[in-house]
Amino acid sequence: MVKKLVMAQKRGETRALCLGVAMVVCAVITYYILCTTMLPLYQRSVWTQESTCHLIETDIRHQEELEGRKVSPYPCLWVNVSAVGKWAVLYHTEDTRSQNQQCSYIPDSLDNYQMARADVEKVRANFHKHQVFYCFSTTQENETSVLYQRLYGPQTLLFSLFWPTFLLTGGLLVIAMVKLNRSLSILAAQR
Repeated sequence: MVKKLVMAQKRGETRALCLGVAMVVCAVITYYILCTTMLPLYQRSVWTQESTCHLIETDIRHQEELEGRKVSPYPCLWVNVSAVGKWAVLYHTEDTRSQNQQCSYIPDSLDNYQMARADVEKVRANFHKHQVFYCFSTTQENETSVLYQRLYGPQTLLFSLFWPTFLLTGGLLVIAMVKLNRSLSILAAQR
């Protein structure tokens, strides 16, 4: 009876130890992936200076209004602001700026024109409601654009590193508890 109990305990310890090691390995792999993808984007982001932006004007642009230019067939919002003592164009994120420099905000639902128009109107009304807000600018002197929201900011980086840290801590705790259990069972068997 005692031998069966010891064998079952060893199997359980082995399984728990394997779980802890697997958790630690997964956390290390996740750290590696995050450090090769997210960290360089965070380090290359030039939008580090937080500024106060004052709304100057907003305009909803349509395809027919921008003749002669290559524009997607969806309404987009154009926002001019005053930031860091100069006139600037506000972009929602870094991706918005790289997707279409003629739009400050690109709606999520591009398939349905009416939903996209309603989304743009809602964002425009929000800007008119809150005419002074925080934005992110660069330290470059000749830059005439600012961001409303950073995609690769410190909060995003910390949130991305939270779950691997949680996984690593949990795995190390499981391994430590198995080792503690083994040493306590050896001490109990010696007495």
